[in-house]
Amino acid sequence: ILTPAHTPLFLLILRRLSCKCGRPQALTFIILLTEIRCPKLNMLANGGYKCSDGSYYNSRCEFFCSAGYSMKGQKTSVCQYNKVWSAGVPTYIDPPKIKCPNVKDKWAEPGKLTARVTWDTPEGVDTADGILTDVTLKGKPPKSDFPEGLHKMSYSVFDRAGNKGSCRFTIRVRVRRCSRLFPPDNGYMKCDSDGDNYGASCHFSCTGGSELQGSAARVCQSGLSWSGLDTTCAPMNINVGVRSAAALLDQFYEKRRLLIISAPTAANHNYRFQMTNLQPAQCGLDLRHVTVIELVGTYPAQVGRIRHRLLPPGLALQIRILLRIPQRSFHMVLVDKQGIDKQRYPFPITAAELFTTIDTFPLRKDEMLLQQEAGQFCQS
Repeated sequence: ILTPAHTPLFLLILRRLSCKCGRPQALTFIILLTEIRCPKLNMLANGGYKCSDGSYYNSRCEFFCSAGYSMKGQKTSVCQYNKVWSAGVPTYIDPPKIKCPNVKDKWAEPGKLTARVTWDTPEGVDTADGILTDVTLKGKPPKSDFPEGLHKMSYSVFDRAGNKGSCRFTIRVRVRRCSRLFPPDNGYMKCDSDGDNYGASCHFSCTGGSELQGSAARVCQSGLSWSGLDTTCAPMNINVGVRSAAALLDQFYEKRRLLIISAPTAANHNYRFQMTNLQPAQCGLDLRHVTVIELVGTYPAQVGRIRHRLLPPGLALQIRILLRIPQRSFHMVLVDKQGIDKQRYPFPITAAELFTTIDTFPLRKDEMLLQQEAGQFCQS
């Protein structure tokens, strides 16, 4: 079967030999071939086309629009064996025009991660219908708060004939940020907003037994630097050489709670029971920022102790006088971080009972949240 793509009209002559009555004879076949050609495509206004091989069989034509027009129909057409194009000539329409706003990058407001962005709503323009004000926005409307990042927006408009015009624009919101801060060793850090954006503030506190040095609060400034000084938590240095009980207790103000245990002798049964009960609970005491002060004996043969540091007898006596603690019987006083006498015990209590009482203090509840976030707890 011969199927040439296209040729001018011509004769194809084939010869072959055949035998007749013992003698070979030559036979001649004449085949008439015609070209395959589709009708010539019409040239429309506001567009055109380009074909790979004119209007001949298997020629592929691609259509294009003039500037400002859009195509309705198939973008390509191929001349087929039956001399018919695979698709008709598309039409060229003049859609309405719309120009999107040019919005510059926006910076988030101090202490926020968003920026309020405004722009004028554009109008559509159509050659037939004139000004078109009924436009559709895809995205947040003007005067909205946009979060950090890139936001893709678009407007669209239709003319009376249903032709659509559209445009796209982007809105980028940036956040000024300082270098990120970290909690100090033996301390906590709590920040508002995002923790490092312009206007954010971070507050620091130290665990029990540590003193805060530097700034207790720092703010990310417009120059992208933090206010104040670097924050550290140094081990608490208790000065036992002070002259008054008030001066000694002031060192613990807003830092530590005090559990003052007083007994007439070291052999006192209640005293020994109480100390034995507290020894395995040291982690719980540290977690609740409790310092134990022991006052043992009667004046002048009395001694005071804060862990391994001894207090002068006169200072131990002043503490008893200041807090109205009897010398000749067992007595305990629980003092909170504000120096307030919270609870008195004329008898020993268990560590669990002591911790239950402390955990009801309002300040302690805030501490528990911070410790939970920091993963600080005692192994049971």
